[in-house]
Amino acid sequence: MPPYKFGGRVMNLIKPHKQGRKLRLNKIDPAETFDLPGKQKIEKFIEESTQEIGRLQDLLYADSTQALLVVLEGMDTAGKDGTVRKVFDHVNPSGVLVKSFKVPTPLERAHDFLWRVHDAVPPLGKIGIFNRSHYEDVLVVRVHEEQFLPPHLLRDPNLWKKRYAMINDFEFTLVQNGTRIVKIFLHISKKEQRDRMRERQTDPNKHWKLSEDDIKERAFWDRYQKVYERVIENTSTKHAPWYVVPADHKWVAHYLVASVVRDVLKDMNPHPHKVVDKRLLEMKIV
Repeated sequence: MPPYKFGGRVMNLIKPHKQGRKLRLNKIDPAETFDLPGKQKIEKFIEESTQEIGRLQDLLYADSTQALLVVLEGMDTAGKDGTVRKVFDHVNPSGVLVKSFKVPTPLERAHDFLWRVHDAVPPLGKIGIFNRSHYEDVLVVRVHEEQFLPPHLLRDPNLWKKRYAMINDFEFTLVQNGTRIVKIFLHISKKEQRDRMRERQTDPNKHWKLSEDDIKERAFWDRYQKVYERVIENTSTKHAPWYVVPADHKWVAHYLVASVVRDVLKDMNPHPHKVVDKRLLEMKIV
């Protein structure tokens, strides 16, 4: 691992996956801590990063020539909701939109699978967060093909390649129109998922998080891992990269995601327009 100046650009710790390169999630340690100095000390840097995100979001809103779309994916209990709360804690609520895609409705199934996504893309000046996303149509749908696909699509041997290509084209269109995209896969271990599910069973304050579907989906763990690998391999592009974030330790995941979002916003360099009408600066206000 290259030398890392703590508090510097997180790209020295994790780098976007290169499109076409083979990915083996079992070769990436979900409990990796990168020799970070521990939860208590790292919280200070998380707070600094999230405050910076809030400041940059204000500039993004004032600029209104760009938008940022953050895509969060991961297995059940990977910490997507908690990551949204932590990373965007200092963002003005009026400048952020959070969308979670559920099972398609009959109306949505009557259109192409990206039809419902375009309307949820953040407008210029705002940050959009997809907590689960258009990738569900190449993830859960692929794991449960017989349940979600109509017969004519089940017979298509090139379906997934076509959908990867459509996703890449769709995201490129967004980028060409001013929307920066960053995609995060929160990578947890099967053991950690089990422990988090058991905690939901024993902690009354977390009973509301229990889901029979989540528990049943554990039976498809290995299948999901393979499908995630194929998705990231095929759709991590230069214009919309995927980051695989070790997430067994929530504080590590929060630090990495906050740092990635902060660094991307810095690269976007949002800045308010100068006042065109100089009279506004001289008008008497009583």
